[in-house]
Amino acid sequence: MTSNSKLLGAAALAGVLVLTGCTAGSTSSGNASSGDKRTLTFLTFETPNLDAKYWDAAIARASAKVPGVTIKKLVAPSSDRTGYAKQLDSTGQFPDIMIGLNPAGFAQAGKLVEWSDTDLANYAQPRANTYGGKVYQLPFSTQTTLVYYNKSNFAEAGIDAPPRTYAELLDDSAKLKAKGFNPFVVGGGGKDSWADMFPLMCTVASEVYKETPDWLSQRAAGKVKFTDKAFVAAAQKVADLAGKGYIDRAGLSRSYSDTEQAFRDGKGAMYPMGSWFSASADTKKPSFDTGVFAWPTDQGASALPSNTGGGMTVSSKAPDVELAKKWAKAFMEDTENLNAGVKADGLIIDIKGYAAPDDMGPVYKETVAAYRQAQTANGIVHSFSQETGDGSLPPGLADKAAAGVQDLLSGRMTASQFGTYMDEQWDKATR
Repeated sequence: MTSNSKLLGAAALAGVLVLTGCTAGSTSSGNASSGDKRTLTFLTFETPNLDAKYWDAAIARASAKVPGVTIKKLVAPSSDRTGYAKQLDSTGQFPDIMIGLNPAGFAQAGKLVEWSDTDLANYAQPRANTYGGKVYQLPFSTQTTLVYYNKSNFAEAGIDAPPRTYAELLDDSAKLKAKGFNPFVVGGGGKDSWADMFPLMCTVASEVYKETPDWLSQRAAGKVKFTDKAFVAAAQKVADLAGKGYIDRAGLSRSYSDTEQAFRDGKGAMYPMGSWFSASADTKKPSFDTGVFAWPTDQGASALPSNTGGGMTVSSKAPDVELAKKWAKAFMEDTENLNAGVKADGLIIDIKGYAAPDDMGPVYKETVAAYRQAQTANGIVHSFSQETGDGSLPPGLADKAAAGVQDLLSGRMTASQFGTYMDEQWDKATR
């Protein structure tokens, strides 16, 4: 997953690297080589699901398969490793290997190595994210946005099944509110402003991307605008949910982790969130049973926002590019690493022949089933603000969108004003 925050200043960067760097497989060294070993820097991030212990174990497994490599781990100060990578690049410290990086900008500038068809032979969707027809990130997993819900709240409100249309979603929200339940848990305060985007991701999927899958490419070509009817309609649905009191405005200041905890604590019946929540729901089960459904469209057709990618990118200036690629593939394709990622972060793996562990919990299994059902129904669409590859938001615009959604949800900005704001931010980002 991604998040956005103000990053540390360049003057503090050297100190940050000293504090976050560590090695796996050999002794620490900042040199390009150490004895007969080659030292490569690896930029990652940490979350409550993917903590230091998880990354160190995964690094060690990959390093055991690639003799001659010493990995120096660099940890981004926030989940925004793309912004941190840009900062490192500006000071001549661009990492050799990175995971979950948004390649936009880096790829076009020649800073990343292309993955060949041979490199991608094991991947189920090898061309999920291309830049000018080339692949710069291993597309090893999918993350999607679903609605996780409190089955007890639904039952008490007399709701016997998840909504199948948007009208039913509104009706269910009214029933929940009448029973004293906050219908939706949504946060996104402080550095976690990205977390407020999930309702809009879902409405853009249904109102915009379902009918026009290449909408952002058309926006880049000047054929459509954010002030057009379809996008404003998507924003209006989100504004209406807050206006009706279905999204608790008081909760918008919560951090990502506090927002998840609020759902766990029963402070809301529905939690629109990335599929990684499924791992948390199964590992640390709330006091209630958690269900899963895809955000419904007006007519009930499938429009599930999803993003496939998330894997390794390699710097074109790495001290040993081929060795860096070999280590990156070893990390991505190691079964134990994949299993650990599935268990820790609810990943839906897109590597041929891979099967998730049999003991995965019910929320994860329902999450995967919802994704597969959308695939079968030809209902997979892009995930607004999370796109990568050709036809994605310009760098930095996702941050601006999240800031605008705060104003949209709080009532400080109308849907039409949000569309105007997004067009203005697009123009600034592409000058």
